[in-house]
Amino acid sequence: MGSQNAPSSQEVYYLPLDDAGHPDVPGGYIYLPPPTEPAYIVRFAIEGTSSVCREGSLWVNVPRKGEKFDRHSFREYKLHPDFNQILYIDVTIHVAGAFAFYTTYTPLPDFTSATVAPPSATTTETFYFDVSPKLMVKGTILPIDSLSIFSVISKLMGKYPTDWERHLRGIGQREYNMVHFTPLMQRGSSNSPYSMYDQLSFDPACFPNGEKDVAAMIKSMETNHGLLGLTDVVWNHTANNSKWLEAHPEAGYNIETAPWLEVALELDNALLQYGTDLAKYGLPTELKSADDLQRVMDGLKPHCLDLVNIWEYYVVKVGRDAQAAVDAWLSGLTSADNKVDGAKDWSLAQRVYFLRENALLGANKFAGRFDRKIDPNVAAALLTSVFGHGASERQQAALDAMTDWLNALNVPFYQDYDADVAVIKQQVRDRVRYLRLDDDGPKLGPINKEHAFIESYFTRLPLNETTKQHDPKALFLVNNGWVWAADAMKDNAGESSRTYLRRQVIVWGDCVKLRYGKRPEDNPYLWDFMSRYTRLMAKYFAGFRIDNCHSTPLHVAEYLLDQARDVRPNLAVFAELFTGDEKMDYVFVKRLGLSALIREAMQAWSTQEVSRLVHMHSGRPIGSFEIDKISSGKKPKTSVDTALEGINGSMAGTTEVVHNIRQSPVHALFMDCTHDNEVPAQKRDARDTLPNAALVNMCACATGSVMGYDEIYPKLIDLVSEPRLYQSSFSDHEVTIGAGRGGIGRIKKLLNNIHTFMGRHGYDETFIHHEGEYITVHRMHPKTRKGYFTVAHTAFPGYGQGHGSLTPVHLGGTKAKLIGCWKLDVDDSTSAREKVYNDKQYLRGLPSTVSDLTGVNLDEKDDKTVITMPSYFPPGSIAMFETWIPSAEHSEGLDRFVTSGATQAFSDTSLIDLNFVMYRSEPEERDVSGGQDGVYAIPGYGPLVYAGLQGWWSCLRDVVRYNQLGHPVCSHLREGTWAMDYIVGRLDRISKQNEFSALSNPASWLRSRFDAIRKMPSFLRPRYFALTIQTAYDAAWARGLDLMSDDVQNAQGFVQSLAMVSVQVTGYMHSASLNPFGIVPSMAAGLPHFTSSWARCWGRDIFIALRGLYLTTGRYADAKNHIVAFASVLKHGMIPNLLSDGKLPRYNSRDSIWFFLQAIQDYTKMVPNGLDLLQEKVDRRFLPYDDTYFEFDDPRAYSKQSTIEDVVQEALQRHATGLSFREANAGPAIDSQMKDEGFNIEIHVDWATGIIFGGNQANCGTWMDKMGESPKAASKGFPGTPRDGAPVEITGLLASTVSWVNDLYGQGLYSYGSVTRDNGQQVTFKDWASLLQDNFERCYYVPVEASKDGMFDVNSSIVNRRGIYKDLYRSGKEYEDYQLRPNFPIAMTVAPWLFSTDRALSALEMADRFLRGPTGMATLDPSDLNYRPYYINSEDSTDFSTSKGRNYHQGPEWIWPTGFFLRALLKFDLMRKTGKAERTEAFQQITRRLEGCKVAIRESPWAGLAELTQKNGEYCGDSSPTQSWSAGCLLDMFYDAKEYAQS
Repeated sequence: MGSQNAPSSQEVYYLPLDDAGHPDVPGGYIYLPPPTEPAYIVRFAIEGTSSVCREGSLWVNVPRKGEKFDRHSFREYKLHPDFNQILYIDVTIHVAGAFAFYTTYTPLPDFTSATVAPPSATTTETFYFDVSPKLMVKGTILPIDSLSIFSVISKLMGKYPTDWERHLRGIGQREYNMVHFTPLMQRGSSNSPYSMYDQLSFDPACFPNGEKDVAAMIKSMETNHGLLGLTDVVWNHTANNSKWLEAHPEAGYNIETAPWLEVALELDNALLQYGTDLAKYGLPTELKSADDLQRVMDGLKPHCLDLVNIWEYYVVKVGRDAQAAVDAWLSGLTSADNKVDGAKDWSLAQRVYFLRENALLGANKFAGRFDRKIDPNVAAALLTSVFGHGASERQQAALDAMTDWLNALNVPFYQDYDADVAVIKQQVRDRVRYLRLDDDGPKLGPINKEHAFIESYFTRLPLNETTKQHDPKALFLVNNGWVWAADAMKDNAGESSRTYLRRQVIVWGDCVKLRYGKRPEDNPYLWDFMSRYTRLMAKYFAGFRIDNCHSTPLHVAEYLLDQARDVRPNLAVFAELFTGDEKMDYVFVKRLGLSALIREAMQAWSTQEVSRLVHMHSGRPIGSFEIDKISSGKKPKTSVDTALEGINGSMAGTTEVVHNIRQSPVHALFMDCTHDNEVPAQKRDARDTLPNAALVNMCACATGSVMGYDEIYPKLIDLVSEPRLYQSSFSDHEVTIGAGRGGIGRIKKLLNNIHTFMGRHGYDETFIHHEGEYITVHRMHPKTRKGYFTVAHTAFPGYGQGHGSLTPVHLGGTKAKLIGCWKLDVDDSTSAREKVYNDKQYLRGLPSTVSDLTGVNLDEKDDKTVITMPSYFPPGSIAMFETWIPSAEHSEGLDRFVTSGATQAFSDTSLIDLNFVMYRSEPEERDVSGGQDGVYAIPGYGPLVYAGLQGWWSCLRDVVRYNQLGHPVCSHLREGTWAMDYIVGRLDRISKQNEFSALSNPASWLRSRFDAIRKMPSFLRPRYFALTIQTAYDAAWARGLDLMSDDVQNAQGFVQSLAMVSVQVTGYMHSASLNPFGIVPSMAAGLPHFTSSWARCWGRDIFIALRGLYLTTGRYADAKNHIVAFASVLKHGMIPNLLSDGKLPRYNSRDSIWFFLQAIQDYTKMVPNGLDLLQEKVDRRFLPYDDTYFEFDDPRAYSKQSTIEDVVQEALQRHATGLSFREANAGPAIDSQMKDEGFNIEIHVDWATGIIFGGNQANCGTWMDKMGESPKAASKGFPGTPRDGAPVEITGLLASTVSWVNDLYGQGLYSYGSVTRDNGQQVTFKDWASLLQDNFERCYYVPVEASKDGMFDVNSSIVNRRGIYKDLYRSGKEYEDYQLRPNFPIAMTVAPWLFSTDRALSALEMADRFLRGPTGMATLDPSDLNYRPYYINSEDSTDFSTSKGRNYHQGPEWIWPTGFFLRALLKFDLMRKTGKAERTEAFQQITRRLEGCKVAIRESPWAGLAELTQKNGEYCGDSSPTQSWSAGCLLDMFYDAKEYAQS
């Protein structure tokens, strides 16, 4: 028996990194669940030759099991490059917190043929992921989103333990599960809880026995009341009378530690003195009107600002510095002389600029009056340049000049001063008006000692024996406060800030701002003291609320949270964060590992805004898509020993549940009211207390409330000055659910109970509806489909008894049961308020009653429930219902049902079956259905690209990923089941045909899943439909890969996507086959343009694609079938470009035969026993060595046989002899665009070089085969690219073939050793190969230096670009020979021995620089006069170059040449690389150049690579969206790479 502790499944969170090492996660925020047992895995995934793998390492600071977390201790995972694999690094998660990772690597240098110095190593930015804490109470796990938090102002709780215990019992009875305490420490002189006198001492007024009492309280909370503790931590400031400050004033910003604040202190003193002297100046000392304020402000400048002369902190002292400069000049003391050449001719502005940039000292500081100075020696250099060397007779002139210059230098400083004074005056005005005149202000009354003119920005420590030991400057400490729209990352009291000088701080006079510096060493006492405070809090409290988190330096908060988590790893951390910038919020959240940010319902000013806030915090919409995948079998290869991680999941039978990391918003702690908010009785209507609470508690996040909310206190409690104690009826009596007096606590118990239950069990799908004064919320479980539905009638001023009723609610497919319906009445009269206010001992709520309402009507009709609210359902009312979906009672099983069995269902399918079930474009679907059926069209979206699963998944993929429930496909699915009918119907029909009988199982599987889905409510159809399609798609995809080679099965996803293109393009067609006597699977050149009839099978396209799509994937039989089919139609020594089933083959392409012969060569080398192919017999459509044409049903057709070996020899022999024929059936019937002479085919060998020549200026016999078609542009019959002569790729393919057969002949594996020329002379293959070797570079290379042209066949006068290989040799237009095109890499790939390495690399560098686009290769050098990079086939203009798309190959970027280019680049780059690191770099150069193709195939709905793009990868509407050779040639490259890696 196996271990009972062995996990049956392993949870994995998939974290892909992109080429730059950045997390490729939607939104970038990574929020993970609490640690589990067994531990789950974070799986980093990095492409094996990503740039960061170059001497790369991944560094992660997640601790191993049992280790303590150290933020600065990172584990290294070496990234071992692997071109064909994804690297997986599994990191197990044992503890909660904020964790960091980054990568180090040596950047990949730009490709060059020259030798360059390697780049220096670099480090990516640091990224973060957050792991939620695991909270438990009474043995029950409480996810963050299940928390119901209750805030109390601790000092108002009464006596400990009696009053405290009474209140805590009442809180627990109301089903709250966490209590938030304002700071419990000893308070400072202001009595504010947030102004702490001693952070290490609990408030003796609350806790006479100090820490012992707190420990007892927490124990009682958890064991007796099911409550966790949460407390504020205040790290920004301390009370202004904290005794420890006297010994350690360096803990604050004082004039000694922050001398730049001296000017702010002087201004502060002056303002306070001005307030004291108002009477002396005859100004009012009690402000009763705006006029009084204006009089006081008018006196501010003459009686305050002018007296303090703070302008002296801004400017240089002109007399002093001018004289110092002249003195230095007279003494010959100069510096910076080299910067003043020509200064005699400078303007005043230029001289001032020189002084500001080179001589000004203290430019950015306010360290003292006239602290800004001019370096006299630098200034003297300027004087010397202007006046010559120092001389007494020029002394006055020099002094006058320097005075003028310095006065000009001071101008912008005076402007700064004026601007700051304007701000100061406005800030003082605004603050004084608020303090004394504004209705919402405190109206402080007379200006006197108790209520000064304005708050002081500084605390002045008392002078005593302790403080006498310090510099007097150290005794002035800046107070803390907050600033409107402040930069959260900027220290408002720092050297670069003038906030305190400008009086922009809303100051807290009772709090001294703490100065941490950048590291503990900067202020050892403070860091140690606050660490002890933080650890003490973590000892007892399960959660922190970081007060003023936005004002806490991030590095300080990180350090202190590390201290806290060292004590309590599963610490919930909430924050009061008001950065004003969502991006900045994310920075704090990620780096600190914040569990949630506090959000306040009472900030809403209308029902609509409440609805918006509820929607924001309500999780995912109902019916959201599932994005996780379950996989089993072998684990992916990892680059780390997982045993070290403590994983026990690698055993056989373990199933991995792989979670794609969802896009996550910042999590919220949504409070119905906080201790800082005005209550509903103040801000709205007191009756809104109930609906507001109900709506908040329906949200899928942590929620909270405050003491007094449930009791309906009439106004916000002043936490500083309030002397009364809490009183609550819910603290004194048993709390039962239902109606009653004294507040909403009885209903709150129900709300909290439901909220916690939903949070614990994952009810994370919600629908919110807003209608006038009403809001409805329906929240349900994504699997069981059980839920709760709430109707709330909000109460805002003016609602009275309500305006309008709620439209009956229709819950489709849903049953509902009424839990209760209640209204809240509150006596908010003046007398009621006065009675509450007149209680001087206790805080009491307004008289209130919660009453039951009747008349809710539940009408069950068909498959839905209609809820009609009673006619009397006034503002302040709610109704709650329990809901369930009968058809989904076993929907947890439905999830399992639709995601199981698919692998077995597809287990008997073939690759041809999969072509039908996965793909089939519109023409293909019409073909197989006799024109009856096409692809499916979705209203509002349009037709799918495929009839099969890929068409559906391409549509659904982003819909699922981004949860786009409003997408047309979702609307269509909700409206009916037509999509399911279509999918099953087409499979049912095709499975009745013998060749597709294996599809009966997938059809049956889909039918049974869809039948189950049909029973679900329509709003759930999109979810389960998508889940079914994804499951079927994944199973079909996996089956396809299983039927391919091991190389494909073990490759990275990009290679597998390329390999699946072979399934996409290979299938049965009624209108196209490989022979005229039966329907056999054939390869389409591309979809959907080249799919049927004569347009499907192109000889050139097939054999360019065959190696990649068939041989590298292990589809040897398909490869052989295509080779045999085209061998059977050999004629003229050529294969047809258009097969047409063999009935009407057309022989007009000079290059097809050479790609065909290369494919045969590849087959013999790559397929086991591949040489047997040469002896395979084929029936010949035409007679061997006979150019006679006859129809396919002529008796001579297929009457003769040849071996493939004979066919190869015939092709070589016919070319050696020379070809001269006119196409059969020449004329408009086969080509309506071509001129008559274009049908004449002439091909011959120049036996001086061995090179084959052919073609003429009227035809286009290579792949660049666009014929001019426009009568309007007079281009009809003029090829865009005739490429007559000797195309470079044909020469390379020829060399490859003759060398291959020569080698075989030498081994006795080929029967022929030579060919016969037209003069009867025998030429051995060895000699032919030698001719090509000896002449290739002489004929094709264009040297870098013109002086070497004589060594090559070069016409120097028409060379456009040097260091390249010609595209043609001896063409009809000589300049076309010298065009840079992407064809030479084909020759490099198949016949590398023709090229010298240095020249090849140089030419490849040119192609890389000038031709390579994001995905394809430009078909012409951009510097060429014929370059036209935008192909628009429909253009019918007068432009000879572009009309009717004549520029098809004159600049647009084609994808398939990219494969050959990269193959050549890798091949020749490796030739010069010897060491492992150098060879890795070669592979990484290729990886970098594949990114565009990876993005293209990933994003394309066709799941393939296009035929071509416009310039720079721009979309081309006339391109085939998926082309066989585009994918095949890249597969070739990956196969080569694997071979090189193993060599």
